[in-house]
Amino acid sequence: MPPSFAAAREANAAFNPEYMPVMVVTGGTAGIGQAMVEALAHHLKGRLHVVIIGRNRAAGEKIIAGLPTVPESKYEVMICDIMIMKNVHALAAELLARLPKINFLVHCAGFDRFRGGRQETEDGIDDMMAVRYYNRFALTKDLLPLLRNAAAMGEITSVLCVLSAGLPFEADLEDLALKKTYGFMKAGIQTGAFNDLMVAEFARQDPEIAFSHIYPGFVFNGTMFGPGKLTTFLSIVFAPFIWGFTIPPEHNAEYMLFGLLSAKKGLNRFSKYGDDIGMKGFPRAKDGQRLLWEHSMKVTKSI
Repeated sequence: MPPSFAAAREANAAFNPEYMPVMVVTGGTAGIGQAMVEALAHHLKGRLHVVIIGRNRAAGEKIIAGLPTVPESKYEVMICDIMIMKNVHALAAELLARLPKINFLVHCAGFDRFRGGRQETEDGIDDMMAVRYYNRFALTKDLLPLLRNAAAMGEITSVLCVLSAGLPFEADLEDLALKKTYGFMKAGIQTGAFNDLMVAEFARQDPEIAFSHIYPGFVFNGTMFGPGKLTTFLSIVFAPFIWGFTIPPEHNAEYMLFGLLSAKKGLNRFSKYGDDIGMKGFPRAKDGQRLLWEHSMKVTKSI
């Protein structure tokens, strides 16, 4: 049975490790990412090292200014356009050079757009797919040494992909990058399935780390429609209606944290309430994990 909001928040508040966790969050300057940072920092009363990754330094610094502080608190903002793979690898290299470990790697960055046609980055990747999947693969792959360090010390080690767990999305293995059959709706479905296959394969290769995919429900924030004049117009026009049936980021964050903190080693898939959904809606395509891994290594230029 899904936990109540009060139960999830109470469980999160009970998390009080002797060590100071290190949390890296993409999409951390708005929406779910911001709310998760704020919630965990308050539960731990500032005993946290947070690296917020985003494109808006002012927004990140404003968030940090509102977090509780103790002498050992460490809050920082790193600017990165994660649509571009060389940027992701450079970001990871900097983190590898100066962090001793990572306990929590949370992927919240993403956007949906309501227009057709591929919008390719300099890597030849559709921009929406780059944000919703490819950067997640590249950053997780690069940061595995720091995640393994935390796991080796017996500390909680958890990777969380916030997107669409449990939705019945299948991957098109004949056109993984959607070069031939692109549509913005298909790109959303494809990347949803990719996140499932990705966390499953990472979990297979590194069974001492928790790798999770979670569905946040419909959370309204300023980035959900993506860039562009049309989508900006739509977000303004429909905002009053959308607020009526969406979850505020601050409320949703407690459920996302509940999933992050309760995840077991290996593969986890959670509903919008942070409860385990098993393999519900998991892609059934044969050899999907292997084929996607090989494709992702090549496209993201990972090593």
